[in-house]
Amino acid sequence: MAAACGCGVLLSLWLLLCLLVLARSEEDKNFADIRCKCICPPYKDNAGHIYSKNISQKDCDCLHVVVPMPVAGQDVEAYCLRCECKYEERSTVTIQDTQPFANAHEVLSRSRSRTNMLNKVEYAQQRWKRQVQEQRKSVFDRHVVLS
Repeated sequence: MAAACGCGVLLSLWLLLCLLVLARSEEDKNFADIRCKCICPPYKDNAGHIYSKNISQKDCDCLHVVVPMPVAGQDVEAYCLRCECKYEERSTVTIQDTQPFANAHEVLSRSRSRTNMLNKVEYAQQRWKRQVQEQRKSVFDRHVVLS
């Protein structure tokens, strides 16, 4: 009876650990794929700057994203009016997967003939164009972010 109880506790701990790992990996994904990005042009003595922060869509404005605020007092409102803030949902996995030419040198060096090399490059280019077209359809026509 004691052995069965010990196995149950170990199983419960194992399941809890798995849930924590899954929750953490989902949190990391959300951290990278959702953000608010503010582009602020030069203002007085301050150079232009791009700020990015992982916050909710309702808090996507200059006051929540621009930290530290480069101006003080009454200039804050004028500075923030110049900034353009956009909430972005993106898939970093898709972005990483749609770079077929990142290893172009490797593909070219392994090719034995010029024709074979050109065919490989053309195939990779066509595949990339199809992926981009599918992304455009998903994002702009169906309003879906690819995963």
